[in-house]
Amino acid sequence: MITAIVLIKTSVDRIPEIAESIAALDSVSEVFSVTGTYDLIAMVRVARHDDLADVIPGKISKIPGVEATDTHVAFRTYSQHDLEAAFAIGLDA
Repeated sequence: MITAIVLIKTSVDRIPEIAESIAALDSVSEVFSVTGTYDLIAMVRVARHDDLADVIPGKISKIPGVEATDTHVAFRTYSQHDLEAAFAIGLDA
């Protein structure tokens, strides 16, 4: 699974509607409304690198009100949830 973090600039008067449209896309797992240079951050998860082109420039960038995107592809994922699950292997509750 390939994870991309997409930083998105939008029309500020339509942030909630744009966020909902992005969140409705199949490969988008979460959309965050944030402060700072960007208005939204979307987490995109796909099976192949080529699929990123279908989702980001092919769908997200075409949503009315999306002005610009800046995409970062994750090399690895580290999470507290994964660490807790690994330590719990073999333990009886």
